[in-house]
Amino acid sequence: MTKEQFVVTAAQMRDIEGRIFAAGMPVAALMEKVGRLISDSFARHWQRLQSIIPLSPLFQGGLGGSNVGILAGPGHNGGDALVVARELHFQGYQVWIYQPFAKLKELTSQHLQYAQSLGIPCYQELAELPSCDFLIDGLFGFGLEREITGNIAEAINHFNDWNKPIFSIDLPSGLHTDTGEVLGTAIRANHTFCLGLWKQGLLQEQALEYIGQAELIDFDIPLADIHAILGEVPKIKRITKTTVFDTLSLPLSPTTHKYKSGHLLLISGSKRYAGGAILTGLGARASGVGMLSIAVPESIKPLLISHLPEALIIGCPETETGAISHLQLPPNTDLSSFNAIACGPGLTTDATPIIEQVINSDVPLILDADGLNILAQLGTISTLQKRQNTTILTPHTGEFHRLFPDINYQDRVKAVQTAASQIGAVVLLKGARTVISNPEGVVWINAESTPALARGGSGDVLTGLMGGILARVVNKQVNIEDVVAAAAWWHSQGGILAVKERTELGVDAFTLTQYLIRVLKLSIEDIL
Repeated sequence: MTKEQFVVTAAQMRDIEGRIFAAGMPVAALMEKVGRLISDSFARHWQRLQSIIPLSPLFQGGLGGSNVGILAGPGHNGGDALVVARELHFQGYQVWIYQPFAKLKELTSQHLQYAQSLGIPCYQELAELPSCDFLIDGLFGFGLEREITGNIAEAINHFNDWNKPIFSIDLPSGLHTDTGEVLGTAIRANHTFCLGLWKQGLLQEQALEYIGQAELIDFDIPLADIHAILGEVPKIKRITKTTVFDTLSLPLSPTTHKYKSGHLLLISGSKRYAGGAILTGLGARASGVGMLSIAVPESIKPLLISHLPEALIIGCPETETGAISHLQLPPNTDLSSFNAIACGPGLTTDATPIIEQVINSDVPLILDADGLNILAQLGTISTLQKRQNTTILTPHTGEFHRLFPDINYQDRVKAVQTAASQIGAVVLLKGARTVISNPEGVVWINAESTPALARGGSGDVLTGLMGGILARVVNKQVNIEDVVAAAAWWHSQGGILAVKERTELGVDAFTLTQYLIRVLKLSIEDIL
């Protein structure tokens, strides 16, 4: 694993740092190193942003860009900020410090004393503060648990109202390190320098409006210290490109043929929602699955053939409402003929017998959309606890609540861990930060996405893509949660690439399918 993949809680980070200090690393030396890394990164960002300032309403402090306000707290996060203040001062920036606390940690106090000896002005009252072009937030670091109130809450709200770009050190002051919850109030940062390892709270949805662009500042934590606290296989991980390509097993073997590349059965669509079947099929096509069969109502079979001529389209008898009434597979074929089944998009809840049939099969199964709605009606836990083979559920928050009404999903990590444990399946909870858990509580978080994917049909594409990957690798030594993570990353990166060319409003689900192979190609080129 790379350090980009590790995710820690406040307690874990505290223990890791404790090992570093116990081994002989002076706290002061680490603070110096971190402060310089931050100041160097800040300077690089400022040089890049200078060229766009005339075009952006964010920057209202003039074009000089040399005035920086430092918000310094009482602890070591404040000490980091004071080292940054000193370094930027030496680089020629005009720096001032806001430090309203009466009692400081000893090392932080020493840094403040030295900054003042250099002539850097220091203020304790908001009314005294001069203007600036940027703010660097070092009020509170990881581990904050109490609600911010009083004059500090007033100060944070004041800085947010200034509408100046804010760079936060480690995480925006006021956010809970583990949950991303706002503790009364919090800094709304434009950029967050996460120190050492990713904090779990930065990857939670409720933190997204506060962290801006997040960047990991690697200060060289020894892997031995990380593994000593997190274990060889950490419970919570961040999905990266490495995860995906390890799972996809690229490049392919030169002796590969279609029967070695998996056979996926999609069961989707209805007369009313034919598009669900098309989008799921197009997602599966991008996966590179060797053979693709799609079961749909007989009335929409010609439509599917026109969009996916390479697939075997299986026309099935349908109900009066246009849903599949029962599967009618080709001769000498049953569900065990397939390496994986993905079921749900566009089915409607009239297809209950279909869901019961695939759940009772012994084939790896993905349930989405109406497949999940029907499962909720059948009873999620009692139904899936009887199932022996791999099951993957891909709900959005509304579907998750119907499936697991007793689980609070405010803390999405705990929610998916609890759900996956209860049913013995892999659960993917969709959202701006998709979270995946296996039954043992191993979690993957997709930390990069785009709101452009919050459109109808986007999830159908994900189901097809995931089904194809699962069918390709299910007989290999691959963890199922890694398959789900690979699909989630690939899907979101396709959306991100599409946004760059078409804006956030130009990424409908059909368009998304056209970017899946493009983003894979670019990622392969980047690795090579």
